[in-house]
Amino acid sequence: MSLMSNLYLGNTGLRIASNSLNTTAHNVTNTDTDGYTRQQVSLSTSPYVTISKEYAIGYSQLGLGVNYAETRQVRDYFLDVNYRRESGRSEFYETSVDALHQVEDILGESTGGTTFTQAMNNLWEAAQELIKDPCNEVNQNLLVTRSYEFITRAGDVYNSLADYQLNLNIDIRDSVNDINDMAARLEELNNAIVQIESGVENANDLRDERNHIIDKLGQYGNITWDENLEGYVSVKFEGTDLVKGGIVNQMALYQDPQTDFYHVYWAQNAEYTRNSDGDRVVIPSTVPEAYVFDLKRPISSELCTDVGSLKAALYARGDHNATFKDLNDPIVYDREISQSVLMNVEAEFDSLIHNITTSINSILMDAADKSEVSFPGADNYLKNADGTYLQLFQLKVGDNNVFAADRTPDTDSINDYKLYDYWNGTNYYVSEDGRNVYPTDGFTVSNIMINMELRQSPSALGFRLADGNEDRATMERLSTAFTEEVYTLNPKVTTPVSFTTFYNSMVSQVASSGEVYNTIKDAQDQTINSIENARQQILGVNTDEELTFMIQFQNAYNAASRYINVVDEMLEHLLTSLG
Repeated sequence: MSLMSNLYLGNTGLRIASNSLNTTAHNVTNTDTDGYTRQQVSLSTSPYVTISKEYAIGYSQLGLGVNYAETRQVRDYFLDVNYRRESGRSEFYETSVDALHQVEDILGESTGGTTFTQAMNNLWEAAQELIKDPCNEVNQNLLVTRSYEFITRAGDVYNSLADYQLNLNIDIRDSVNDINDMAARLEELNNAIVQIESGVENANDLRDERNHIIDKLGQYGNITWDENLEGYVSVKFEGTDLVKGGIVNQMALYQDPQTDFYHVYWAQNAEYTRNSDGDRVVIPSTVPEAYVFDLKRPISSELCTDVGSLKAALYARGDHNATFKDLNDPIVYDREISQSVLMNVEAEFDSLIHNITTSINSILMDAADKSEVSFPGADNYLKNADGTYLQLFQLKVGDNNVFAADRTPDTDSINDYKLYDYWNGTNYYVSEDGRNVYPTDGFTVSNIMINMELRQSPSALGFRLADGNEDRATMERLSTAFTEEVYTLNPKVTTPVSFTTFYNSMVSQVASSGEVYNTIKDAQDQTINSIENARQQILGVNTDEELTFMIQFQNAYNAASRYINVVDEMLEHLLTSLG
């Protein structure tokens, strides 16, 4: 090899050492950069020059130094897969735990004032006081007053649960917007990376941003991704293409006009029409077929249905404000209600209110019927002047319930008319004067009110029979109704409870679920930390290691420089001597 060739050989070493030093400095500079992946210079040998093929053992060849191949990212695909799946699972349980804690706070009523538990206990105590002296106007007034406090406080608790559903609703909307923004950015990065890497460069910093976005997407739901030979990454979200082939499939939000809840669906999978203004609007009946998530599937790690904060928020919120009627069908409850933290609690709480109010009203109605049988002709006991039952709890009629304008007779009695509530699809029967309205499906927290006539004149209850005796039997029934263990929280629970233990059992149930989810979350956090530590050992920047590399490349640079100096001196000596 000529001395001039040796100069070229030293030059390659000098250039590679310089590139390696620059890459190491870039790594150290970005030690604290979020999402940064450690870079590494990849080297390859230059082609050999064959001098002779005469030797039997091998050719006589001369090396031409080292070549710069690329500056590549150091990542582990399998660790990325595990991290993105497990981080999504961790976010699922994080969101679920937060929802359970919020429900615990609502049921615990940490805001102060008269708690629901106190209001219910006060109502029971008022019923017990009536046993001592049923005809005492003070005791009668206490019963009515405590009943008013009871349904008022019940409304506060239920409304707090409904308000939290709306808060989750906002989180769902924001999450969908974030996902759409990330998907659009992914497409931009894909195009930029493909364009840059069609040459000789690697778009490592753009790849860092893209990987960071995919990491974040994995926290919202179950994702898979694939990179083609050109460097374009396709991403699937919950099994559906989110970014693929230059197309970004946007998620859309349909807001239910009755509940105001957002339903998340794939815009390209729904059908559309034009409204009166010519605007393109989705056909509501096609939205369910385009849902992003199938929330009727059981929550299971085996099925990977417990991945993503967006899915957890949708599960926790549910799709409506649940009532006791959602507990009537065990199959529907198991499929649509039980997995929603808020809907389950709403249904159980509404069931408690429904059972208490219905029980009290039924006891009063039975007392009126028995009085009429025992004392024929004296049929005004616990009844209104028009002969209708005197009820402690009545249906709200007004702004909260919008009825059909036309009334059609439903029975032979001219005073009974059938109404239909367009708000919740419930049939009601109402007397002609509008004072007595009875829902055929029962009272709920949202449609119940105290009898305002009794509120103004509690003594109208009387509780004195036609023979002049006090109606202590009815008072006994009112009191024992609170302690009879004939109710269950939901179709899955078989342990009977009473009114006095129902609410505490609800709170305990939520607390137990919170403990279970919190345990899973803690275990998941440990898994994530383990995977992230393993990932950081590969893609993270270790300053000590990088400084070691810096010394190594600096010495290599110095060695190449000294080699070039030696060759230069030899050339100078030859030229000077020959000259």
